Amino acid sequence: MKILIVEDEKDLAAFLEKGLQGRSYIVDIAYDGERGSFLARSNHYDLIVLDNKLPKMKGTELLKEIRKEGVSTPVLALTVDAELENKQEMFANGADDYLTKPFLFEEFLWRAEALMRRPILISHKTWRLGGLQLDTKKQLAIRSGRRIYLTGKEYALLELFFRRQDEVLSRSQIMDNVWDNNADPFSNTIEAHIMSLRKKLNNTDENDYIHTFPGRGYKFALKRC
Repeated sequence: MKILIVEDEKDLAAFLEKGLQGRSYIVDIAYDGERGSFLARSNHYDLIVLDNKLPKMKGTELLKEIRKEGVSTPVLALTVDAELENKQEMFANGADDYLTKPFLFEEFLWRAEALMRRPILISHKTWRLGGLQLDTKKQLAIRSGRRIYLTGKEYALLELFFRRQDEVLSRSQIMDNVWDNNADPFSNTIEAHIMSLRKKLNNTDENDYIHTFPGRGYKFALKRC
């Protein structure tokens, strides 16, 4: 899952990024409101973490802009403004939750994960396809009773495949959902990670669930057709 942090305090942004990446989230960072608005409108995110007092564009203005453009991504507002009227303004412009600085990372994580829940994820805490299971709470893959160790990127890939199974996903769709904006779109990193994931998921006598469509992308399904 992918999160956008719009925060001009670089130490705080780095702290949140490190904590989220340690839990296998993909993180992009914007240090001003204009950049944050552009990223929010240009990419798919599962959550936007938003400061209010930002250079170039306030958080409330960013909220107005992205909501006007139809961006429905949940927004967790982080700000030093504890006054009720400031909270009301953020909610009125499209924030979904509000956390006042300073805060504990554990509370931030509880609120962030609550906002990212969707009905499909609540009812599928364990995804299944054939003999393969993915426990999203424990971040654990199991196939035919065999536990499979996955790196952070491999787990993010497999979760994306489960969420979008039976769809052909292009390289750009995979890049947007699993890698941050600093990744080189022309490298072979996607192919290398998919090759590694395939080797870990499949024993010699097991079916491959990841099907390659040359020039189009990859599909995660029981059968290729």
